[in-house]
Amino acid sequence: MTEGCSATVVERHVARQIAEAQVLETVPQHGRLAEPAANPNSCQGDQLNGQPVSARTGRARQIVRREPHRVSEPVQSSVGIDVSQATLDVAIYPSGEWWQVTNDERGIAALVERFKSLAPQRIVLEATGGYELLLLASCGTADLPVVAVNPRQVRDFARSIGRLAKTDALDAHVLAHFAAQIQPTLRPLRDAATRELSALLARRRQLVDMHAAEANRLSRALERVRPDIREHMRYLEKRIKELDRELHDQLRATPLWRDKENLLRSIPGVGPVLSATLLADVPELGTTGHKQVAALIGLAPLNRDSGRWRGKRSIWGGRGHVRAVLYMATVTAVRLNPTIKALYDRLIANGKPRKVAITACMHKLLRICNAVLSHHTAWRYQPLDN
Repeated sequence: MTEGCSATVVERHVARQIAEAQVLETVPQHGRLAEPAANPNSCQGDQLNGQPVSARTGRARQIVRREPHRVSEPVQSSVGIDVSQATLDVAIYPSGEWWQVTNDERGIAALVERFKSLAPQRIVLEATGGYELLLLASCGTADLPVVAVNPRQVRDFARSIGRLAKTDALDAHVLAHFAAQIQPTLRPLRDAATRELSALLARRRQLVDMHAAEANRLSRALERVRPDIREHMRYLEKRIKELDRELHDQLRATPLWRDKENLLRSIPGVGPVLSATLLADVPELGTTGHKQVAALIGLAPLNRDSGRWRGKRSIWGGRGHVRAVLYMATVTAVRLNPTIKALYDRLIANGKPRKVAITACMHKLLRICNAVLSHHTAWRYQPLDN
């Protein structure tokens, strides 16, 4: 009895070991990432790479995609020129070439000939108070794509790319990089008559500033020097009147300017100084939209918002000397022009500060000037019927 029980126990132990071996062969335990073994009773049949045989479209093969051969277009060069009184530093982007020539007729002539063979996309230089005029005129006569930009924009661009050092050669390279990346809009160059008119206006502004400075000195000067200051003021007043006559004669001598001046002078509040300033220093007037003209003069309100915060709108930038002349004309137009007066009174009645109301009236007067030249029609006041 005891031997029979022992034999039975041994047979059961052997059978259990055989069953465990069969389980280990059927489901190998290689960890959690092991793939399950195929079930012979599954309807999916054999699988290849985790996909059933019925899903295969053919023999597995490596597909090589061949990109079409592309011919790279040559990169057009951009030129930057740093202008000084004696020399011109020239840089080419993207080649990085740099050289220097003299800022005179001989050096500029050689530079223009080299630019003709190079055929650059842009030639960019900074406005430097008159030292660039000969170069601009020479490049413009040769039909080269030259443009003078605001130095502040170029300096901001240099800071944005991490170029903090400043030399003539580095400035030329920054200008060339600026020309390639920003591609400033090409503007038609002013003719000789327009440059002369602008120069006369600039000289008139200088004389007015000197007269104002002498008037301020007169109130604080000692009696010993006051006669000399008064004599100088009388001379400045005489020269200002002579310049006004020269401006008037030059405007009336050109038929196109004469017609435009007549249109501008038909607007109440627009005098000879404002009309000459607009014709000489705002050649875009009458040929572009009022928003663009307001931005050029610096009368477009600039937003200052961030998230939920809403800041005050303010004007900034633009052609400050034109804005100063327009301000004085607007002070007169508030009293003489019924359209401007109605706008000013309405803004003051709504609680706007006087400077804000004057700025809005400047914007309105500039729009009227732009519309008059754009439509070639004299100004007429047409009150709205109540």
